[in-house]
Amino acid sequence: SGDVLVANDTRVIHARLRGIRHRGDAEAHIELLLHKPMPDPGHWQAFARPAKRLKPGETVECVEGLKAHIVSRDGGEVVVRLEAAGQTLDEAIASAGEMPLPPYIEGKRKADAQDEEDYQTVFAQADGSVAAPTAGLHFTDRVLQSLADKGISQEAVTLHVGAGTFLPVKSDTLAGHKMHSEWGEVT
Repeated sequence: SGDVLVANDTRVIHARLRGIRHRGDAEAHIELLLHKPMPDPGHWQAFARPAKRLKPGETVECVEGLKAHIVSRDGGEVVVRLEAAGQTLDEAIASAGEMPLPPYIEGKRKADAQDEEDYQTVFAQADGSVAAPTAGLHFTDRVLQSLADKGISQEAVTLHVGAGTFLPVKSDTLAGHKMHSEWGEVT
């Protein structure tokens, strides 16, 4: 009694976009994983597969009328400007995108509708993560009620899980590992 459970209330967005890049008669199937919104409205940093097929100025046409215009490319990362016809950009991403599942899940089976619920924590409120904060996945409403019954209160912080969660450490030293920033808020 008197303890406080502090949990991350981030919510996983439909950050995986699949589309087609047309170049003359040639088509390439492209996957974009949005991982960080940029200050310019509609601009996102994203991982692209296959990135080598993309050039600045090209457009990836996704479903639901969502278009991703390639602004720049640096290796496997691109900056895209997203354009949605007839709906807000957030609605278009939610409609056209897919929830990105980690390789240890997606590598074993195809994503299904149940993942929409199972890959969110019970704390999920603030849209913005590209992966679930997995330390919170084992909590249930029943567990939270049990804690509350014992006098344990709950507070929330927001930390949107970003690109760093997808990048393996390839360096022998921490100083040699490229870290990505993540957006957080403590109220």
